[in-house]
Amino acid sequence: MNTTDPGELPGSVDSVLELLQAQSYVADRALATAIHLSLTLGRPLLLEGEAGVGKTEVGKVLARGLGRRLIRLQCYEGLDVASAVYEWDYARQMIAIRLAEASGQTDRAEIERDLFSETFLIRRPLLEAIQPADGIAPVLLIDELDRADEPFEAFLLELLSDFQITVPELGTLRAEEPPVVVITSNRTREIHDALRRRCFYSWIDYPGAQRELEIVRLRVPEASESLLNQVVAFVQRLRTVELFKLPGVAESIDWTRALLALGKDELDAQTVDETLGVLLKYQDDVSRVRGGKTEATLAEVGRELAAAPSSGLGAAPEAAPGT
Repeated sequence: MNTTDPGELPGSVDSVLELLQAQSYVADRALATAIHLSLTLGRPLLLEGEAGVGKTEVGKVLARGLGRRLIRLQCYEGLDVASAVYEWDYARQMIAIRLAEASGQTDRAEIERDLFSETFLIRRPLLEAIQPADGIAPVLLIDELDRADEPFEAFLLELLSDFQITVPELGTLRAEEPPVVVITSNRTREIHDALRRRCFYSWIDYPGAQRELEIVRLRVPEASESLLNQVVAFVQRLRTVELFKLPGVAESIDWTRALLALGKDELDAQTVDETLGVLLKYQDDVSRVRGGKTEATLAEVGRELAAAPSSGLGAAPEAAPGT
């Protein structure tokens, strides 16, 4: 698996495409350009799109490709500074106080200095990204920011402006080298304009059939070309159905692996019905597709593949843009 020297960044959009490809990530040129500019100009990269289209994977792939540590902050409602930035190790501080009392230490100022030193500081993801233990700027993945509350988003805006954090007892802690920052959002709520302006932006959409075929082929190389074509064609058809939650590329990959685990090398109506839970995550969606809808969709897939060139959906993949 090819990696870059931790201090070296890709020097062009083509180099970014090569880095992503080396990590089995298929991207179009627009996304590669956004990544290149983010790395070159030191700006956070904000990625939006539906769940399962590969936003989180961008951060993981960059960490592997750049040879840097990945620090991931998974956002959720109620996320606060203590969970995201730092907190004091209260239990160890209490033990230190008891030991000081037992040893007869009475200088309260000295005790307080000791208690609020970095020895008792618990570094959470954001502080660790600003001042990494190994001194090498990591890749900071702030995942699903839209799930966090607006006050946390306001704090994050301040952090990304100067890449510094103020700990009242210790002062201001600054990054010697800013981390590579990737922020993802599923748009369950809108990210504030002020934070958007700090970032470079890219929307990751569901891929077309040819690109999705290439992605699944890379991630599940043991699958036959026939099965890959059927899976991708079926999922592409499902995305035209009115569902509560459309299947993403991640589900296409999982479904292919599930079919192989069941010893299947082609799709049939019974197998599809029995494995819809891998693709669809809501009962209403499963009910809408299962049964007659499955057979009709498989028939459409069969006609589509029969009309395609002999190599299937992925004919002439060497000309695919951004791969």
